[in-house]
Amino acid sequence: MRGWLERQGVWIRGLTGARRFLLALFAGAFSALAFAPVNFFPALLLGFAILVLLLDGAEQSPHPFRKAAVAGWAFAFGQYLVGWHWIGYAFMVDPSAHLWQMPFAILILCAGLALYTGIACALAMILWQDGPARLLVFAILYAVGEWVRGHALTGFPWNLPAYGWGAAWPVVQSASLFGAYGLSFLTILLGASLAEFCTPRRALFAPVAMLLLFAGLWGWGALKLAETPVTNVPGVTMRLVQPDVPQNEKYVRRYVARNWQRLLDLSNAPGRVTHIVWPEAATPFLLGRSDVALDEIAKLTRDGGRSLITGSARAEPGARDVAYYNSLYIFGPDGRTEAVYDKFHLVPFGEYVPFEDTLRHIGITKLTEGQGGFSSGPGPRLYKIAGAPDVTPLICYEIIFPGAVTTDQRPGWLVNVTDDSWFGPWAGPLQHLLIARVRAIEEGLPVARAANTGISAMIDPMGRITASLDLGRMGVVDAALPAALEPTPYARYGDLLFLVLLGGAAAGAFVLTRKEAW
Repeated sequence: MRGWLERQGVWIRGLTGARRFLLALFAGAFSALAFAPVNFFPALLLGFAILVLLLDGAEQSPHPFRKAAVAGWAFAFGQYLVGWHWIGYAFMVDPSAHLWQMPFAILILCAGLALYTGIACALAMILWQDGPARLLVFAILYAVGEWVRGHALTGFPWNLPAYGWGAAWPVVQSASLFGAYGLSFLTILLGASLAEFCTPRRALFAPVAMLLLFAGLWGWGALKLAETPVTNVPGVTMRLVQPDVPQNEKYVRRYVARNWQRLLDLSNAPGRVTHIVWPEAATPFLLGRSDVALDEIAKLTRDGGRSLITGSARAEPGARDVAYYNSLYIFGPDGRTEAVYDKFHLVPFGEYVPFEDTLRHIGITKLTEGQGGFSSGPGPRLYKIAGAPDVTPLICYEIIFPGAVTTDQRPGWLVNVTDDSWFGPWAGPLQHLLIARVRAIEEGLPVARAANTGISAMIDPMGRITASLDLGRMGVVDAALPAALEPTPYARYGDLLFLVLLGGAAAGAFVLTRKEAW
């Protein structure tokens, strides 16, 4: 076995040209199987090991920076192309207008974001040398590239390496310590260390140390899941409404009355509930301008003094034009409008078009209804709600951003309203749900999640699903609201602990490099 692994390592490091590119592309595509819905986490670790061996070969070539950049770019491009294939479904909602854009949008998105990994791999060549120091250098730069991907140009931190542990829930509990970016860094380092099994020098202390570390994280997470008491908020029963309206029927005039009545009927189904949550853009019209709909909401909330949270677009007159917002309304008993929250993290090409005036001339428009884009809200907000702890709302993919889901004032829970019918019938909604569960772990807060076509779920502060309704089903989820835990280390310090991990690794790389020089 040892000889076979060394031969594979020699073969991978010796690849050149198109063969190196294709293996990097395949390794990245294969690594995407670690993410939902497949959840085969060894694929991600093996992918990182192969990429390190390819970089070993690039470092020995005449043009190491260029070859490392291409290998890193191809790896990330393959991973994104497979892991994010569900983005194509959004272009099929109105195929006559948008289907032609699909290949360009997906390829450009994946190719553009893969540049961060390509740059990280090229920079690694500056300090690359045989031995375990290169593993630390690789993990640091790759993790920094992932952080940049999650922040630059509005950010898109979807399928971070941390989310590859969806089948190993005890490991994911460590996100409460150092967040998704910290767990991603350790995951990259674990995968990279496996490359040592295929090198002649075989510095096995690196993979053994990382395997022991993750065994410890698994044990700690399992103990945390078993021993941490989670109680429910007294007197609060949530109803999460899942109307299951196909996206291509949502705004069709002949279906508007049907869709509205479905929301009311599901909300009035038998059962004693105190709070009702409808999904993102649940009303196929501007709710604030419909007196009839507001009267219906007053009747709905009058029974038992219930509250309603719902997503709906809203319009606000501006100095020159009307501004539209993707908003969330909180209605108290008797239909009183308690708060209105405006989504602040908008989806490029879904809710607004970057460089709109230029791109409109070549036929590129946003995917959602209406001519203009949405305006952005001011950021996360904390709201009081009758009969329940204070809440922070998050609309759709606002929940994918680590460390950006709460204000300085800690809420008692998060509510996430979304319309995952844009994400297709399989991978996209499952990945989105897993990300929401990781946010719950990071913050130590429960998440009430209402999705138009699924998956609606009540998530406790350990990321466990206490009740849910699967994809493509119409119905409701009635569930108690779990109580929040004490603030986690990540909730207290955010990405500071991620920076500490990077700093410690950098110090370790420096020591190992000096040791090799001696």
